[in-house]
Formats: sequence, C-alpha cells, structure tokens
Amino acid sequence: MANNGKGPLSMLWRLVLVFLTFSLVPAVAIALFVSGHLGRTVGVETTFDVVVLAIVVFAATLLPAIWMAGQFVKPFHALTLGARQIAAGGYGHRIHGGAMNESRDLAVDFNRMSKRLAEQFEQLQTDREQLRTILGGMVEGVIAVDATQHVLFANESAAQMLRFDVSTIVGRLFPETTRLPQIQDLLDKALTGNDPRRQEIETNGSAVRRLAIYASRMGDRQPPGAVLVFHDITELRRLERVRQEFAANVSHELKTPLAIIQSQVEALLDGAADDVDVRDSFLQQIAEQSHRLYSLIIDLLRLSSLDGHEEVLVLEPVSVHGAVRECLERHQLRADGRGITLESAAPKVNGIRVRADEEALSHILDNLVDNAVKYTQEGGRIRIAWDRVAEGVNLVVEDNGPGIPERDLSRIFERFYRVDKARSREMGGTGLGLSIVKHLSQALRGNVRVSSELGRGTSFTVTLPVA
Repeated sequence: MANNGKGPLSMLWRLVLVFLTFSLVPAVAIALFVSGHLGRTVGVETTFDVVVLAIVVFAATLLPAIWMAGQFVKPFHALTLGARQIAAGGYGHRIHGGAMNESRDLAVDFNRMSKRLAEQFEQLQTDREQLRTILGGMVEGVIAVDATQHVLFANESAAQMLRFDVSTIVGRLFPETTRLPQIQDLLDKALTGNDPRRQEIETNGSAVRRLAIYASRMGDRQPPGAVLVFHDITELRRLERVRQEFAANVSHELKTPLAIIQSQVEALLDGAADDVDVRDSFLQQIAEQSHRLYSLIIDLLRLSSLDGHEEVLVLEPVSVHGAVRECLERHQLRADGRGITLESAAPKVNGIRVRADEEALSHILDNLVDNAVKYTQEGGRIRIAWDRVAEGVNLVVEDNGPGIPERDLSRIFERFYRVDKARSREMGGTGLGLSIVKHLSQALRGNVRVSSELGRGTSFTVTLPVA
C-alpha cells in the first residue's frame, strides 16, 4: 500500500526511529559503564567494545521497538481503512480498538457512527424506493428536472403521454423528450419564477390528447429545479362535451312535443274545439305527442338508473325461445299493419337459456324489433335467430330494410344519435333505444354489435352468457 510519506505506515517508522533513538542512549551508557567497571583504558579496543555492545543492544531493541510502534499505530491504521470503507459505501463497517483504552474508546465511537450512518442510508434508500414506487404507479405523469433542464426522474405515465422511452430519458435534456413548445415555455417560466404554472394543451399524433400541466419549482434549493405533473383530461373533456350535447338534445326532444301540444291546445281554446273534425285531429296529435313525451321520460329514467347502477337486475336462467316468442307476439299487430313478416329461427339444440334478467332481456328484444319495424319498408321481413357460441349465446335481430351507412355505424349506439333525424321523429322514436340496448347488454355481462349493408338490411347481434 503506497503512503507517499503520509498515513499509518509512515507514522509506524517514525515511532520505530523514536524508540530506537531512545534505546541507543542506554545502550551506549551501558557499554561505557561496563568498560569502565572492568578497568580498561579508553582506547581503540575500548571504543570498539562500546560500538559492538551498542550494536548488540540496538539489535536487541529493534524488534521490540517495531512491535511496540505497531501496537500503537494499529488502531489508527484500522481507523483509516474503516474511513475508506465508509467513503466507498461500506456503511456499517466496524473496527477494533486494540489494547489501549483510548483506542478502544475511539473504536467504539467510530463503530457507533458507522452503524448510525448505515441505518440512515438504509432509511434514505427505503424512502427513495417508496417514493419511486408511488410516483411510478401514479396515473398522472411526473417529470423532475434540474436547473440545467436535465431530467432527474420520469414515470411511465409521463412516457406514455409524451411518447418517450422512460428507461433512457434520465440524464438527457428535457427538450429531447418532447417537441411541444408550450411545455418548454411552461418549464422555463417555472424555473425562473416562484409561482406554480398551469396550462392545458393538445398533443399531436395518431390520437389527440388533452393534457393539463402543472409546473412548479422544487422548493428553495439552489440552483433550483422544477417538477412537471401531467393530467390526461381527454376523457374528462369528452364527457363534458357529451354532457353538453346530451342536455341540448334532451331540451330539444322535450321542446318539440311540448310545442306541438301547446299549439294544439291553444287552437282548441281559440274555437277549434267547435269543429268536430279539427278537434279530433288535434286531440289525436296531443295524444301522440304525450305518448312520445312519456316514452322519452321513461327511457331517460332507465338510462339514468343504468348509468348510476341503481337498477337491480336479477340474473337467472331465462329461456331464449320463450323471450323471443313473447316479443314477437307484442309486435305482431304493428308488423301486420305495415305488411311486415316477423319470424324466428330456432336452433337445432332445444332449451337454450341465458343467464339474464327477464325484464332486461325483454327490453333489449323490444327495442331492437321496434327499431326494425319502424325502418323496414312495407312488405319487408324481420327475423330473430339464436344459437350457442363459444362466448355464450348469440341473439340476432336482422331485417331487410334500407341499411345504415358505414359512417354512422360507429355512432349508432350514442344517445339521441339518428341516421335519419326527420324520419326518426316522424316514427316517434326517442333516439335512446339502441343506447339502452347497449347499456342493458353490458349490465348483463354481454355485448352488442351491428353490421349493415345499404339496400340489403341491418343485423344486430347481442351476446349474453349462457345459463
């Protein structure tokens, strides 16, 4: 081990020299005393004897001097090595104090300090891992940077929002994570100011996202760093837009029949009631619009209860054949009035049952068949078929009506969405039937999908779990 003139080993040799120097004095004194005691005259021989005797004494005291110096220096050597171990990260390293009380006390204090350091660093590491776990598991994206805008930390959520690799971003400059100037400007303001900054931005790419960003300096540290927190509010803004559209649609749907009822009543009050033909026509329109209002309110209440999970569904084995037969009976009269054929196609396997709520299944079939009757031309055909599949039981309601354009298929289950708005209102539809079908199918742990071809008809398939 190199010492460069410093350290425990150099101290060892200095102590050896001290011990030897002090041992030479008594060695020479002893030699002189012995020579005088023998009565020899001081001369060459006497001087030679003194030198020989001094060398003998020096040689005899060399090893004890080295041993004594080593015992004295050993605790300091251990202390130096222990300090180096701790500096290298070996927290908790212990040393021995040797034979002297002072060195043992020093060793006890050193070991206590080393143990305390080990405990504190272990606690710091635990806290750091917990913090990383918490930040890494957050839905919000988090990025921390230093004063030079080098990334100190980034979690997976931030990587997904800004589309970068979280494993390689630490240590790189923040502008390399994103090319959005709004975020860079927000970070610059956060680093130079004292107040937190907030902003909403839209990201570009295959899927446009709306992000709310919170930027703030990290405490009063010098030089300062900053932390960015990203909230993905895309779904929140979509729901707000849906809520606004829903409120506007409900207002419009309620306003139209109410306006008709009000105008008819005013006309009757102004004297139209005296004309029997006019009165009967107005009363008929009032009755139709009242029924439309009633249907709309019932559908809204049902959707509200489904959204709030307030509707209690009793799941039990329900015969598909029985549910289809009852549905066709309820709609037979309307279908006959328009010359539409209603038919069912039972599978080869009898007695197929689904695990569902009987009333909910009836609503699903009623809405699908009612929709088909409204939009199928006179003389058309509506068919209900069902069979076992790997996922459960498929119930298919198909017609040979005009079909649905492909651009409308993705929105057909939205509330108040109509392919042909004028005809839908003329038919008395509320625009909520298919939305109710979708919600009820999901509440029964199933799903619904649609396929259509213009001029050839539409097919709705509801998949429900088998009993």
